[in-house]
Amino acid sequence: MIMEQYNLETRFVVCIKNDGYPASLEVRKIYEVIPDARAAEHQLIRVVDESGEDYLYPADYFTPIEVPQVAMRVFAVAA
Repeated sequence: MIMEQYNLETRFVVCIKNDGYPASLEVRKIYEVIPDARAAEHQLIRVVDESGEDYLYPADYFTPIEVPQVAMRVFAVAA
């Protein structure tokens, strides 16, 4: 099951597919995850997309990544 790769510690993902959402998601771009247990039950993941708002997308459009601490600080400043 695809959601097994996600947990409450998942903070960032990289987009690997954007079928149907070319204006909202960019392939190869890193997105911040907003934890949402109910969405996960439906194989969805909540991310902050190109609009700057959080929306639900199919979980298999992303893969989780580990971000080094120095990069986490940069992302925190950008938010």
